[in-house]
Amino acid sequence: MVSEDPNPQEHGGGTPAQEPALRADRSASGHPSVSAHPSVSIHPSVSAHPSSSAHPSTLAQPGGLVHPSSSCPEDLSVIKVSKRRWAVVLLFSCYSMCNAFQWIQYGSINNIFMKFYGVSAFAIDWLSMCYMLTYIPLLLPVAWLLEKFGLRTIALTGSALNCLGAWVKLGSLKPHLFPVTVLGQVICSVAQVFILGMPSRIASVWFGANEVSTACALAVFGNQLGIAVGFLVPPVLVPNIEDRDKLAYHISIMFYIIGGVATLLFILVIIVFKEKPKHPPSRAQSLSYALASPDASYLSSIVRLFKNLSFVLLVITYGLNAGAFYALSTLLNRMVILHYPGEEVNAGRIGLTIVIAGMLGAMISGIWLDRSKTYKETTLVVYIMTVVGMVVYTLTLNLEHLWVVFITAGTMGFFMTGYLPLGFEFAVELTYPESEGMSSGLLNVSAQVFGIIFTISQGQIIDNYGTMPGNIFLCVFLTLGAILT
Repeated sequence: MVSEDPNPQEHGGGTPAQEPALRADRSASGHPSVSAHPSVSIHPSVSAHPSSSAHPSTLAQPGGLVHPSSSCPEDLSVIKVSKRRWAVVLLFSCYSMCNAFQWIQYGSINNIFMKFYGVSAFAIDWLSMCYMLTYIPLLLPVAWLLEKFGLRTIALTGSALNCLGAWVKLGSLKPHLFPVTVLGQVICSVAQVFILGMPSRIASVWFGANEVSTACALAVFGNQLGIAVGFLVPPVLVPNIEDRDKLAYHISIMFYIIGGVATLLFILVIIVFKEKPKHPPSRAQSLSYALASPDASYLSSIVRLFKNLSFVLLVITYGLNAGAFYALSTLLNRMVILHYPGEEVNAGRIGLTIVIAGMLGAMISGIWLDRSKTYKETTLVVYIMTVVGMVVYTLTLNLEHLWVVFITAGTMGFFMTGYLPLGFEFAVELTYPESEGMSSGLLNVSAQVFGIIFTISQGQIIDNYGTMPGNIFLCVFLTLGAILT
């Protein structure tokens, strides 16, 4: 067991009852639901919405706090942070990265897998879209499981499914075994539902109030880094060659590497990952332990959220933007190869550029929002620049100068994917005191739905009419998002 030491900024000798207000503490914690990929924590118990038993404002006052039962071993008046917290968040970030890699590993070399398995481009696209499809029905069940069984169980399940899916794919190294690789990818897509909802929960349970945003960003960036590596590595490991036996050998190298990495990470999760630290790391978390209720109603929370017109508009606009990013990522190889035959490696590098630029945009937008709190204005500016970036990228894709495509794709990615954490922050502001995880989860469902719609429709347009009409199709919907904003 790793020893624990007090955080001098958190250990003030106070008790949870001395917390003046939940909203103030939530603001001090730094909105732990910040995310750059399609998903965030499902943590209704830390929400401060009123319940039939008590109101947060009264519970936060001295004498109004319902103290935990004697069965709880923690002394909630002791505020300490554990040294293990960095190992936990780093480990989560690594297996999230592994899972995200497996999402895009087929799409980044779409044409090569088409040739190897003898299937259509649409069939390969579904290997990416199944990630989007499984998230929609499994969001609420996994949210319930997280509340019922806790972090360690969800972490073990997610990393185990990720590992299992990676090894199943090794049974698909023959051209007639495409259904096996589909099965492996579906298993990985289920693992993703157990992974994407974890960052803000890990941050709030393990980290002090002054570390929550940093920890959540680190957890989220693991997923984004996995997408970036998924664009970069497969084109290098799997060259575009005609001999299927040699191609199977190169594909097997990629599958064995990811299988080995996923196995190692699963073993480390078993050893390192704990449910929670011995002592609460912040007063807000201490209070959430005392107020946690197993009777949280997801349905009633969703009904209240959909009565909020501003939030409904945000759900639509966020889905349009994030869905366009998912479609663009899935179809990027096809778009680039159409204009630059044989440039699979550079197609992956263009995808890498989009993701890295988006991560930079996410960091800058987060800093800007912390200082200005201008959510609506910033959202509008980012949306307009996303439309402009998409138009410029579309018009320069066929100029036969790859360096121009790198620049325009990076500019578009800076705004398009940089908007993702801004959307989650905006949702928290619009829906307080509802669960941050529930509002963010609904944003992700919208993103997955639009991602499937855009990928299918844009793919068909590209096949029939070319890349430019396909991208103009996305521009129209991004413009609609700007108008609704």
